[in-house]
Amino acid sequence: MSNIEMNLSDYDYHLPEELIAQVPINPRDYSRMMVLDREKGTIEDRRFYNILDYLKEGDILVRNSTKVIPARLIGKKDTGGIMEMFLIKRIGLKNWEVLLKPAKKLKLGQKLYFGEDSELVATLDEIKDDANRVMSFEYDGVFEEILDRLGQMPLPPYIGEKLSDKNRYQTVYAKRGESVAAPTAGLHFTEELLEKIKEKGVEIVDVYLEVGLGTFRPVQTENILEHKMHSEKYEVPQQTADIINEGKRQGRRIIAVGTTSVRTLESSVDSDGKVLAGKSDTEIFIYPGYKFKVLDALITNFHLPKSTLLMLISAFAGKDFIFEAYERAVKEKYRFFSFGDSMFIY
Repeated sequence: MSNIEMNLSDYDYHLPEELIAQVPINPRDYSRMMVLDREKGTIEDRRFYNILDYLKEGDILVRNSTKVIPARLIGKKDTGGIMEMFLIKRIGLKNWEVLLKPAKKLKLGQKLYFGEDSELVATLDEIKDDANRVMSFEYDGVFEEILDRLGQMPLPPYIGEKLSDKNRYQTVYAKRGESVAAPTAGLHFTEELLEKIKEKGVEIVDVYLEVGLGTFRPVQTENILEHKMHSEKYEVPQQTADIINEGKRQGRRIIAVGTTSVRTLESSVDSDGKVLAGKSDTEIFIYPGYKFKVLDALITNFHLPKSTLLMLISAFAGKDFIFEAYERAVKEKYRFFSFGDSMFIY
């Protein structure tokens, strides 16, 4: 494998700002879909509901059914100063690792108050090396219910519009979890489309990966091999592992919905290519040269320049093919990133 592919600058591309989708498409499955056939090297322009033409009986569709929490909170200090908090990950019953803005304005032991009657109070307990903070929360009642009332969906930094409906940054099949970013490839599915997919004889299984804010963190090292991935919790239910392993044995296609499902699958596989059920953490970094053990096809969105997600799909479809597709997407004015259009790569 040549050294060229390991340079961060090789994963850059020019994206006109107006192509960054600010609001979701309605209905969800009317987004555009670029279809890449890896074997033939062909590219087609379709709509997401046309996914039915590319799925076939016996396929196994693996989706990340994690739930996004409204992790963005606006709080007040004793002095009346306003601060913004992002919940990053739970580290105890009432303790969370958070990101504060402006971070330096809160000292150890100081409190933040949320809600008109201060129904949620957070105390700064620890300042971590990576500038994240650890805070403990006090409240009466159920934390999730209070968060649902006071919190906002933590939209990516490149989305400037306010979201009118919280559920649009949530997949229709989200079940449980504490993700702080959506597995966005799943946002294109509607209940009706999922029913049609099942009727076609496609088996749908769930995995869970709690998407962290690190998913938006740019790669800072020019040599991408020096980049350290953020850690994310995942779970593969026993039933999912059994269905995938039996499916692989029968030669059925395993199709992942989104890069988070790919990272879960490829993290949970043993040296014999068998998917293992259970819970764990993953820091898997997939870039060109990686040999996929589970994946046969992928539904994904269009990713940020220089991102690890762009490297992952380049590993799956070939960097040149992906960049040819991205060039076409820019020319054809596809919508990019979280609320943008999709790709089906097989």
